[in-house]
Amino acid sequence: MLWKCFKMAINSVISNKMRSLLTMLGIIIGITAVISLVSLMSGLTSEVTDAFEEVGIEAISVAVTDRADTIELPVEHVDELAQKYPDIIQGYSPSVTMPAYIKDGTESVMSSATGVNEQYIDLYGYKIEYGRGITYIDVERMQKVCVIGTYIAKEFFDGDALGKTLQITGTPYKVVGIIEERSDSEKDSDDDCIYVPYTVAAHTVHSSKISRYIVYATNQETVEAAETLIEQLCDKDIGDDDYYTVIAMKAIAESLTSILDSMGAVLIAIAAISLVVAGIGIMNIMLVSVTERTREIGIRKSLGAKQRDILSQFIMEAGMLSCIGGVIGIAFGSLLAVGAGKLLDMNVLPTPASIIVSFTVSAAIGVFFGFMPAKKAAELNPIDALRYD
Repeated sequence: MLWKCFKMAINSVISNKMRSLLTMLGIIIGITAVISLVSLMSGLTSEVTDAFEEVGIEAISVAVTDRADTIELPVEHVDELAQKYPDIIQGYSPSVTMPAYIKDGTESVMSSATGVNEQYIDLYGYKIEYGRGITYIDVERMQKVCVIGTYIAKEFFDGDALGKTLQITGTPYKVVGIIEERSDSEKDSDDDCIYVPYTVAAHTVHSSKISRYIVYATNQETVEAAETLIEQLCDKDIGDDDYYTVIAMKAIAESLTSILDSMGAVLIAIAAISLVVAGIGIMNIMLVSVTERTREIGIRKSLGAKQRDILSQFIMEAGMLSCIGGVIGIAFGSLLAVGAGKLLDMNVLPTPASIIVSFTVSAAIGVFFGFMPAKKAAELNPIDALRYD
């Protein structure tokens, strides 16, 4: 009987092509919206997660915000804390940003350089492709050396930069290392970078105090413990928490992910309204179909068809309309998501879970909204149905 109901449902859909297509349109639009939005939000969340992983999800930013430059967090104290708790703190680096006018022939190009210590390159996850990184001796002796990204190397030295001199704000710096390419050597990317000893950078900007540090926990599980230790050190050295901020990348990543999840849920809920409207449309067209086929129902009942047979026939038909619409919506939604991902330069692909859930929801809508018309058809009196004109 189920196979016969299935064939009858297919025949009914095919015999009323335009009506079936218009009925499925709501399901198609709703499923397309849900699939594309879920895929885009998933891709955006993945992009955010990847961005934080590049910086280091274990990273903790410490900033001293005293504009009078009278309060400081000494490097020696941060170093002592890292050595005292090696199971919690993997390492640290001061971070001093200095303006950098790079000489390019007769023109100067505005950029910036970051002063770091010998630990920063490894902690950040960079790999030195040629040469070496910043060393402890470079920091202690304030040597004019730099480590650069592949963009700087290609832009100013045609790729052959190791051992050459880079003019930064009128001062010659020897290029001792080139970092492995990470972002296609594009401007304003991770490859557009210059690192110098932080002591040199601090001297260049005429600052005797370090106002920013990057501290790395040993792993994600020790981030909170490391954050607590740093806050205790700041309380001891600075006192007033109005003059310092301690921010963990893990906390920011979790907050952003939570916000994106909430936004995604709201957008999906809005898109799901069209599915409810589509369900009402299926109910309406099935009621019309029951009215049109009243005599057919009467004939089937007079030949021995039971209520469950009629119920199955019309539920199958409603489910068929909804499932076909769902499949078309999944196809359109997947194409839309992939296209939008390419436009936004994101890796966006529909997940198998979203496809399965979307198809299940579309089938459930057909069954749910098709039940009442099917029940009405099943409860028709065969004598009254045969008399219907």
